[in-house]
Amino acid sequence: MAEAKKKVVADNKISADLRVKFGKGAARKLRVLGKIPAVIYGHGTDPVHVALPAHQIGLLLRRANAVLELDVEGTTHLTLVKDVQKDPFLQIIEHLDLIVIRKGEKVQVEVSVHLTGEAVSGTIADLDSKVLMLEVEATSIPQNVVVSIDGLDDGAQIHAKDVVLPGGATLISDPDAVVVYVHLPAAEEEEEPAEAEATEAPAAE
Repeated sequence: MAEAKKKVVADNKISADLRVKFGKGAARKLRVLGKIPAVIYGHGTDPVHVALPAHQIGLLLRRANAVLELDVEGTTHLTLVKDVQKDPFLQIIEHLDLIVIRKGEKVQVEVSVHLTGEAVSGTIADLDSKVLMLEVEATSIPQNVVVSIDGLDDGAQIHAKDVVLPGGATLISDPDAVVVYVHLPAAEEEEEPAEAEATEAPAAE
């Protein structure tokens, strides 16, 4: 387990290049070279404009709330992905906003809700809150929170305050927000018009 954790940390280390040219033309040239423009800011520091390897970033962003350790010309920046800008049609990453974080500090992030188990047969479990806002350590952001719906029957509800959170996490979302609601499917409408047509006498010729 320790080795797996070390591997994750190592994979988050990225060598970044300083950017000195800006604008759409410069950004386009970077993307042709397989780079993504990004800016690092926060904690009262001056913004640092960098270029990141597109392939590695694409893999890391599969994980929500990715933490990146950037090496910018020998200076290390521990950052959290704040915003990802994509081309609306091609879905290519065009720019990243990265905020500086410190080990041990708390950040507020949205964490996905993952359902496990099965509700009582014949019922439907609606996931009304797909994410919860949590306050967690910046370097220990959970991928999701797990909510069990096993055995829940019609009318059952799970509120945000009922969700078991990872160690050290604090709920920021409304504690009374409904996360899961279990109910019976809506009754199917009777096909009255069809039945009426079947019972109508044929018109006289």
